[in-house]
Amino acid sequence: MATEYALSQWKGYPAYPAFALGQPRFPQDSFTGRYLHFKDIIDWKTLFATKKDHTRAFELLERWKVGERGFASDEEMWKAQKLKQSTFHPDTGEKIFPAFRMAGYVPFGWITVTGLLLRSPSTATMIFWQWANQSHNALVNYANRNASQPQPMSRYLGAYGAAVSAACSLSFGLNFILKRFKDMPKSTQFIFQRFIPLPATSLASSLNVLCMRGSEVASGIDVYDREGNVVGVSQIAAKQALKETTLTRAFLPVPLLLLPQLILPKLEKLPSIAVSDKRILLLQSVVCTASFALSLPVALALFPQESTIATSKLEEGIRAKTRHTELYFNKGL
Repeated sequence: MATEYALSQWKGYPAYPAFALGQPRFPQDSFTGRYLHFKDIIDWKTLFATKKDHTRAFELLERWKVGERGFASDEEMWKAQKLKQSTFHPDTGEKIFPAFRMAGYVPFGWITVTGLLLRSPSTATMIFWQWANQSHNALVNYANRNASQPQPMSRYLGAYGAAVSAACSLSFGLNFILKRFKDMPKSTQFIFQRFIPLPATSLASSLNVLCMRGSEVASGIDVYDREGNVVGVSQIAAKQALKETTLTRAFLPVPLLLLPQLILPKLEKLPSIAVSDKRILLLQSVVCTASFALSLPVALALFPQESTIATSKLEEGIRAKTRHTELYFNKGL
């Protein structure tokens, strides 16, 4: 929290500005503003909110929506909106299962990430952890998709199979290639083995998004004006949403898997740690979790969740329906 406070003060952002329903608490035209926004709504403490907390948040927001004022402070209103945004899907209004919320991505995902970084894993072990990691990713992608246009569940099940198969095949292929180079010095083999999860996971995560959300391009997604009025359904906006989400997922594993691999070898040489495999595993979990928590808001902040697109770039049918020069769409997370 101290880091977020320092960043907001440095950029001159008030901690709790005048409340604006449906708008981000921080400006979205800068990376810092988007970072602070995502850092706020993926707060793991929202996972412990009760049904009473959710009801209270909805009551506050509904009273504001109908024009009431002065019944709550700006801080209370922003916290109510944060709880709604972190817990409920923006398109369907349905509550997202905790493990598949972005707020739960680190608390529930650190186990599979730690598994990807196990020292000298067998091929079966590597494939298992890739499967576990990509299964979690697929469910997170599904839970946080753009759901403005319904899709049959069969399509998502097929996409899940393709996503996980691609991830496991890629991991197996890289591991197989490495083992073919038996003449390579063991130290070099160890380094390659350490860093194999990075390209494998980055590419697999990208393929995961393309598989799980590729149907959005075919059906299109809603585009709307600043007041939230839907103007039409656009395949062009869907392509932009998919591209931005894919780039986010491709970047996410970089600091997540790179930092532990740079830090752990040095820490493992410490006398108090080197004597105990259990301590090494514990240290690995701590470093991985910290890296995960650091990289998630950074990756999400590459693009705003509510993206903007020039009307001139959209389909002719949509351009004919509005005089607005820009329209908006939910990119998903």
